[in-house]
Parts: sequence; C-alpha cells; structure tokens
Amino acid sequence: MIEITTAPIDVASLLARGESAQAGALVLFLGTVRGSTRGRRVLRLEYEAFGEMARAELERVAAAARERHDITALDVVHRVGRLELGEVAVAIAVRAPHRDAAFDACRSVIDALKETVPIWKKEFFEDGAVWAGAGP
Repeated sequence: MIEITTAPIDVASLLARGESAQAGALVLFLGTVRGSTRGRRVLRLEYEAFGEMARAELERVAAAARERHDITALDVVHRVGRLELGEVAVAIAVRAPHRDAAFDACRSVIDALKETVPIWKKEFFEDGAVWAGAGP
C-alpha cells in the first residue's frame, strides 16, 4: 500500500497489513514532528505534495525496494497538511523473511523518498517559517 493522506496515520492498521507466515521480520519506521531543528524551536510543520506525481514516485521507490531486497510486504504512508509536534508524518512498514532485508529495504525507501518524491516540508518557528532546505 502506498498512500498520501491528510488524515492522521493509523499505525495499528499499518502493522496489521501484510502479515505473512513467510515474514520473520517487521521493521517499522515512523518519522515524527520534532520540537527543534538547527537550534530553533519548531511550532508545527506543514507538508505539501504534488499529488499524483508524488504517489507515482512513491510507487517507483517501493518497486525498486521490492526488486533489490527479499521482502514480503511494503507499506508507505505520508501525511500532508498541518502537523503538530509529535504527530507521525511518514510511516514505512517492511516485512521480510529476515531482519537484514527488512532494515535495508526500509532505509532505502526513506532515503529515496526524501531525495526524489515531490513532498515538501515547511517549518514554522517562533520568529517565522521556512521551507526545509530553502534557508538557514
């Protein structure tokens, strides 16, 4: 499952997907909104995505991970819109027969997502806001 949503991410539902007797490992990555970045206090984040292009690129990233790693299931959910401190922005669940493949696949997906998927993050601070990667 690949999803971009405005709704809070249901982690329990994500964990229930892809259960298989073939999977001996489940790696779950949750990217959450942290309270500071580069020494500045974060108030909230806002994510924007280029809709269908972002979904298509996430599908491509997932397909590449399935080809490179021996995994049995892969789910990626990214939230867009306004997120408060502590909320889950992205969730990746990978099931595989063995832990090494699950960890490697999960890392490859989050790294590729941050590099190639057209989803942008705006950080709101006490003294203003900035798009991540667009300034100090």
